[in-house]
Amino acid sequence: MSYFDAASTAPLHPVARQALAASLDEGWADPSRLYREGRRARMLLDAAREAAAEAVGCRADELVFTSSGTRAVHSGIAGALAGRRRVGRHLIVSAVEHSSVLHAAEVHEADGGTVTQVGVDRAGVVDPSAYTEALRPDTALACLQSANHEVGTEQPVAAVAEGCRAAGVPLLVDAAQSLGWGPVEDGWSLLTASAHKWGGPSGVGLLVVRKGVRFAPQGPVDERESGRAAGFENIPAIVAAAASLRAVRAEAAEEAVRLRELTERIRARVPHLVPDVEVVGHPTRRLPGVVTFSCLYVDGETLLHELDRSGFSVSSGSSCTSSTLTPSHVLKAMGVLSEGNVRVSLPPGTAAEDVDRFLEVLPEAVAAVREKLGAPGSESVVRDDALVVDAVGRRCPIPVIELAKVIGDVPVGGIVRVLADDEAARLDIPAWCEMRRQEYVGEEPADRGTAYLVRRLS
Repeated sequence: MSYFDAASTAPLHPVARQALAASLDEGWADPSRLYREGRRARMLLDAAREAAAEAVGCRADELVFTSSGTRAVHSGIAGALAGRRRVGRHLIVSAVEHSSVLHAAEVHEADGGTVTQVGVDRAGVVDPSAYTEALRPDTALACLQSANHEVGTEQPVAAVAEGCRAAGVPLLVDAAQSLGWGPVEDGWSLLTASAHKWGGPSGVGLLVVRKGVRFAPQGPVDERESGRAAGFENIPAIVAAAASLRAVRAEAAEEAVRLRELTERIRARVPHLVPDVEVVGHPTRRLPGVVTFSCLYVDGETLLHELDRSGFSVSSGSSCTSSTLTPSHVLKAMGVLSEGNVRVSLPPGTAAEDVDRFLEVLPEAVAAVREKLGAPGSESVVRDDALVVDAVGRRCPIPVIELAKVIGDVPVGGIVRVLADDEAARLDIPAWCEMRRQEYVGEEPADRGTAYLVRRLS
């Protein structure tokens, strides 16, 4: 079985396993106690903090360990907003942030704050000038991920940070996906990360608050972790997290070159092996091991099952997966095809032979899914000068499949009117038009669902 979902969680690094086992015997005591066992635990905790701080590029007393990366994000955003409440209650985030950031923004908005979402281009990149334009006198905090978790696109952190610094606004960077590969570009004020993303154990997050940043921890606090992360520290897991971070950083430069070659092989060959595919994300400014593509006329959940049966574990941002009924907010913000979406994220050590075997299996898997979905009969009628396709009640990718079947039945310049009530159609029909060089006219209300208008150009 080839595990190609490292962006969700990386396999436990051998160094993490060794450090975890060793520290179970040495780091079980309360590090706040003065007796021998407590002092030993404190030494382990302090050493782990020093190692993590060195990797981040901050002072050890600026870094605390939390119970997860999500907890670090929530605590960091809440504490920074509370610390600057006198300035205002305006928060800026990008439209492609991790759900932990967007959920924190929703809570802030529900509590009376205001939120501005900065959009991205089709490669998933924010425009630094858009952040600068979003800044207001009452802006308390801006948030930006260092790299996207779904498509691998790296963000211009330094440029955004420069604009925020000029306005006196702190920038919180979610570095969960990138920290294992190297330090984040300078200029940020707060940083969060999650150990299981780089091969450490789950249940360990990092929260860094630079000196001089106004910060007021929210909720009940205690004396541990500078009052910013209440509760007894999981010292064995923390030690393993810091040890594995140091280990992956030592391997990062060489491994990044190798994984970039493998993902470039996938990016280059998939469009030739599988027809009607859109490779998404920035072509060069991206994480070493992540490549994402979407396949027309494919049910994402079924495709993942096909690949799983063939021995490959991948993930998807498609709306056709069992966990969601709407397209990934990342793909939606980028305006790219969502149906049949596949994210391949290679863990360090991935063999080139496994990638080649994936490329051999993929065309058959896609063809099998398309064959299963190609049979449903469409209900089409001519109404005025438009061909109407009724796909109401049918989930993606059926509306797009039915559109593709009938586009040749109208003359050049003619209109196909697709009726659909699946949210994914709003994203996938325009994406199909761009891929197939047809004109997406727009949408309009309909008695049943929404009507999506497509004009045949060729």
